[in-house]
Amino acid sequence: MELPPLVDGHIIARYKRFFADVELPGGEVVTAHCPNTGTMESCWRRGAPVQVSRSDNPRRKLAYTLERIDMGGGWIGVNTLRVNGIVSEGIAAGRVAPLAGYDDIAREPRFGGAAGGRSRFDLRLTGAPGECLVEIKNATLLRDGVIQFPDAVTSRGLKHLDLLAEAQSQGFRACLVFAMNRPESDVFRPAADTDPAYAARLRQVMAQGVEVITVRMRHGDRSIDAGEGSHWTPASGDSASS
Repeated sequence: MELPPLVDGHIIARYKRFFADVELPGGEVVTAHCPNTGTMESCWRRGAPVQVSRSDNPRRKLAYTLERIDMGGGWIGVNTLRVNGIVSEGIAAGRVAPLAGYDDIAREPRFGGAAGGRSRFDLRLTGAPGECLVEIKNATLLRDGVIQFPDAVTSRGLKHLDLLAEAQSQGFRACLVFAMNRPESDVFRPAADTDPAYAARLRQVMAQGVEVITVRMRHGDRSIDAGEGSHWTPASGDSASS
């Protein structure tokens, strides 16, 4: 994915989840939109280098958007709104090996649950392998040299696990993709200390047939793309492909 023109700066504060104060090279301090609902634990500290994009849309309240942060090891992608598109592009290009062979990719497909409710997944893949429903999570928490998810208790994440399990029981291939969006580690695990219920439910749905795939996000000067990806299991602790 090609990124828009980026402006370098340093982060001063992140607050109320969706706001970040950033000092630009000339000394001007701007408030940027922070499109990340997590705590961003281990993803920022005062003075860390950042890059922001700028929109000229007069209808926007904030012209700048926080895109990525460098905590000393390379860029961390904190704009969660870009991740689905990056993974989708990687699948279409055939780089995500476990999800190869599909001819069509639909974004935000509707899914009707057995209870009559309707929800959306991030992607629906169709083609020779059949039909696959995909949910994508941006994994940026770094603890003890391991990339983890989530960085806060997530009732929404639990709901997505339940929906994946239901889709699998209805005959769909159901896959959860963790986008490893920082470069310091190739190892992933669920953040059981942060949300033990999520970690336990993840293992339950995997036992029922839901697949978990880790995909490395690769940052260039003006781009982010998806690496090859690999299946993850609790027993093996498989690393993400580069």
